Amino acid sequence: MKFEEQSLKQQSEQICKTVEVDVIDHHRTASSLVELEASEDCERDGPDGDGLYIPPLNFSMVDNGIFRSDFPNSANFSFLQTLGLRSIICLCPEPYPEHNMEFLKSNGIRLYQFGIESYKEPFVNIPDDMIREALKVVLDDRNHPILIHCKRGKHRTGCLVGCLRKLQRWCLTSVFDEYQRFAAAKARISDQRFMELFDISDLRHLPMSFACSKSCMIISGSFQDEEAAGSVSGKSSTTT
Repeated sequence: MKFEEQSLKQQSEQICKTVEVDVIDHHRTASSLVELEASEDCERDGPDGDGLYIPPLNFSMVDNGIFRSDFPNSANFSFLQTLGLRSIICLCPEPYPEHNMEFLKSNGIRLYQFGIESYKEPFVNIPDDMIREALKVVLDDRNHPILIHCKRGKHRTGCLVGCLRKLQRWCLTSVFDEYQRFAAAKARISDQRFMELFDISDLRHLPMSFACSKSCMIISGSFQDEEAAGSVSGKSSTTT
């Protein structure tokens, strides 16, 4: 029994690299973004002293306390500070840049790195186990606010967010529409196929305390009956 537990622990360590630093209690709510341009902080602390904040490319709010983007660089750090991030999920296998690590440490942000290789069709291999473990990190609101990113914020990030949407009872049409909005001309059939076939049954027991999940629980009860699920944030539950 002890051997099996040790083996499982080693497998988990291979899937995800986690960097923990001392957490600084300076997190601000995402609602501050609404008045970002008018805030006194924006006028005082812009990256170039001109009151301007630069979000990463493909930046968007996924849900309350969950964000997505491409790979942030130093020009985006002042903007990211306004989010009060507790965690970042990186879906790239390369070592995290030193200046990014310094930013994480200085702001008490934990890094979860899932090394998913970037491939072009038809040679695409999306590891189901890594997406599954990354979802568990996203679903744990103790990690919120959290930013999900890969290199461009399109394919790997899109797949993870798409699988989250399935847990939120979005229909596949809406899942694919969101994916294609970020991937645009680079949309991949293989990514959409992966999201379609991704099995969420063993993740339903995990609590979801953020915005869309609450609406979903009211509509669909205990997440047990898929056909009983209604619309979530205007998304139809009709299966495609």
